[in-house]
Amino acid sequence: MTARSLDWESGQGERKWRRRSLWALLLLVPLALAGQAYDSVKTLLGGEDLFPRQVAWGQSAHFGGSDWKLTDLRGAFGMSNLPPESVPVLADFSVKVGDPDLQKLWLGCKVMLIDAEGRRWSPTSVVSLKAPGDVHTCVSAIFSGARRGDTLNLRETFLVPRQATKTIRPAVGLASERPHFLFFQLEKD
Repeated sequence: MTARSLDWESGQGERKWRRRSLWALLLLVPLALAGQAYDSVKTLLGGEDLFPRQVAWGQSAHFGGSDWKLTDLRGAFGMSNLPPESVPVLADFSVKVGDPDLQKLWLGCKVMLIDAEGRRWSPTSVVSLKAPGDVHTCVSAIFSGARRGDTLNLRETFLVPRQATKTIRPAVGLASERPHFLFFQLEKD
């Protein structure tokens, strides 16, 4: 008989392996839970615009394969048939296309306005303002057939409370860049 077989027969070998298995469980259970949770956390973070990338007035930022620049943010005052104390706001962007696969890179394109309190407004179709023929919305630009080097003019229309117009800033989110988004500063900041 060898020493190894004596250990096994006396129960020493079995106890060693049981202890090793318990120590392995302390490591493997948290790793398995982390692996299971990874996809859920990735989906949760990937679906929201959480981390702003500040862009100064007049500057462009590379985002979603293209260079984005805010060209104008203005209110369209004096319109009738609107809810009281609300103002239509136009946000204009100039986007120089880098990677022309906009259907992939700009999927989930979302232009929004964010005020100092963190409230967000999405574009509206309630206010219908005539735009020049070469001006797209974020979603229509995806299907414009733009090529590398083309410059797209984008405009989104919002309806916001009058008091919020003092602190609103435009932002752009794309599914390919989430959870990051562009947050444009105005020249007076």
